[in-house]
Amino acid sequence: MAVQSTLRHSAAEEAIAAFVEKYSELIRTKLRNTSKTTRLLCTLALATSIILAGEGTRRKWKRKREERETGRKLVRKNSWLHNKDGSRTIYVPYKDGTSKVVISSTKPLTFEAHRRLFLNPPRVSGLGEGHVPAAQTKPGLNLAFLHQFLSLMSIMIPRWTSKEAGLLVSHGVFLMLRTYLSLVVARLDGEIVRDLVAGNGKAFLLGLAKWCGLGGFASYTNAMIKYLESKVSIAFRTRLTRYIHDLYLNDNLNYYKLHNLDGGVGQGADQFITQDLTQFCAAAANLYSSLGKPFVDICVFNYQLYRSLGPLALTGLLSNYFLTASILRKLSPPFGKLKAVEGRKEGDFRSLHARLIANAEEVAFYGGAEMEKTFLNKEFKSLKNWMEGIYMLKIRYNILEDFILKYSWSAYGYLLSSLPVFLPAWGGMGGATEQSGATGMKGGRERERMKDFITNKRLMLSLADAGGRMMYSIKDLSELAGYTSRVYTLISTLHRAHANAYYVRGRENELYSLSDVQGTIQKGFDGVRLENVPIVAPGLWPQGGEELLESLSLIVRRGDHLLISGPNGVGKSAIARVIAGLWPVYRGLVSRPKNNGEDGIMFLPQRPYLSIGTLRDQVIYPDGEADMREKRKNEYDLKKALEQAKLGYLPDREGGWDTRKEWKDVLSGGEKQRLAIARLLYHEPQYAFIDEGTSAVSSDVEGLLYETCKEKGISKSITTAMSFPLSEN
Repeated sequence: MAVQSTLRHSAAEEAIAAFVEKYSELIRTKLRNTSKTTRLLCTLALATSIILAGEGTRRKWKRKREERETGRKLVRKNSWLHNKDGSRTIYVPYKDGTSKVVISSTKPLTFEAHRRLFLNPPRVSGLGEGHVPAAQTKPGLNLAFLHQFLSLMSIMIPRWTSKEAGLLVSHGVFLMLRTYLSLVVARLDGEIVRDLVAGNGKAFLLGLAKWCGLGGFASYTNAMIKYLESKVSIAFRTRLTRYIHDLYLNDNLNYYKLHNLDGGVGQGADQFITQDLTQFCAAAANLYSSLGKPFVDICVFNYQLYRSLGPLALTGLLSNYFLTASILRKLSPPFGKLKAVEGRKEGDFRSLHARLIANAEEVAFYGGAEMEKTFLNKEFKSLKNWMEGIYMLKIRYNILEDFILKYSWSAYGYLLSSLPVFLPAWGGMGGATEQSGATGMKGGRERERMKDFITNKRLMLSLADAGGRMMYSIKDLSELAGYTSRVYTLISTLHRAHANAYYVRGRENELYSLSDVQGTIQKGFDGVRLENVPIVAPGLWPQGGEELLESLSLIVRRGDHLLISGPNGVGKSAIARVIAGLWPVYRGLVSRPKNNGEDGIMFLPQRPYLSIGTLRDQVIYPDGEADMREKRKNEYDLKKALEQAKLGYLPDREGGWDTRKEWKDVLSGGEKQRLAIARLLYHEPQYAFIDEGTSAVSSDVEGLLYETCKEKGISKSITTAMSFPLSEN
């Protein structure tokens, strides 16, 4: 006889079993009443959905696998993909694979729309009487700072549907949530202390449980606020960096003009684009939480304290804010100007180190270490003295700031919290409770006083923290004004160089200055022609240039070859700079082919430039691997160009086309110049200007290289230097 089970099911298990049985029976009944045709169609639909889902998953997996392979291949070849809309897709190494990044260029219409913000600011802002340069304006909390910051914000947040706007909204939601949690914590703190004093153990433990649960959620909120602030900073920096790169590196040669013609940012553009831009974006992202969040906290907490303590407390709080802000504003040092000067001195010190690294070999040959160390120590001492001066100012300001915000505000808060007890008629809801005399139980009034005091104290502490951050933000705003001035000056100078907006007000143009350019450049001419063009070495704006040749006229047509020789300093290389568009055409007419490179004109400087990347990149520069494929060329064509330049051994010696090295250190001087000739043979231009481009090559190889270029149909203009002065005859 089987033994009956003594296990009993709980009521919940029985309810679940009954629910499953009910609906299982309902489904079986429906299926029995369904026709065979309907069943067949449902089966086919189910099978089709399974097959399509599987096929979709397979295609998605295949697409991801192909994308990974494409990414690895492009990273290995230092290449990219061209998109139909003009953007580029690049792959960057990320963890064990690659990450896809789509880079869209800034539209020319965007630059034109922003030009008035940076070149024609409103006169009320005080930015140089309505024109650049803005660097002459003292950084500080004024209308100039407001205009500069809003102008940069139009770049960082181009539209309200952008990613940056979404991040700011998310950041704001978490900031508001933290304000609400502060109110909940203040009430809960008062209730826990009340239950502790009353000896109510059960309510006390329940309050602790609520406190722990609330603490976990508050910790998550605080972490998300910091995370989103970092994301906002990175998003701002990405927008500004890409905008500056598009304005800095383009066909208008702004990267050359910025240092050699304009001079608006000196030689420290790298300092502006890297360090100053990073500090500005971090300060701008922090401003949202250090200024906007405390302002909301002050409004909310003031309202809560007004309900608890009455109108007299609110009046006292508001008067305290205005008095504190007035004192700190009046006694605050000019941190904006100090930070701007500190950034400039940091850039000067950094540029000296970069100069030493770039010219280390020459300095070593001359044994100039002591002299370079003197320059570096002198610049560092200037920077150190300036920073020590800032720190001394901060000491005095921080003493005053801490005393007012921490100690005087705390004493004032205790005074206001006592209003319901000592002046119940002016004490708001707390005073009304005191006047009513309701206890509810023995010692109830004292416990309610304790609860209200702890709640109000917590609100006061939160309010003091918010007010303190508001007052501290005066200093942060001053520093932000310094960073804003630096970044705004950089973009203003770039816009000025991009638009050639060089003009003076109230005086005549200086001869051969950037505002005195009256010549014309004609692109699309089949040849190179100069008509009555003075060769002038330009000075930094607004200074005039130095005339090297009063007037030069020449013409080189297809098949012609021209040799320009002379001693150093007479202007041989200057002719190439004028034709290439690096130097202005002050007078006359310059005609040249439209394009650089294939079927156009190409310039070879005396010191060849070797880029970062693979050996392939050195031959095809400034093309990339994707551009090479579009031109229907491959490694066989590159090998042929190297062989014609007497460098056919390079791929085997260096380990293949995908080898990455510091090529300027690997190749000798003669190999670098022959590699430049290989670039010339790869691009096959119609015209080439070779500026002493074979000075490190032996004379026999030099003749072979020029003969090869001639066979390719390249018309050449060659400059050479003489080691002896020309005679008067």
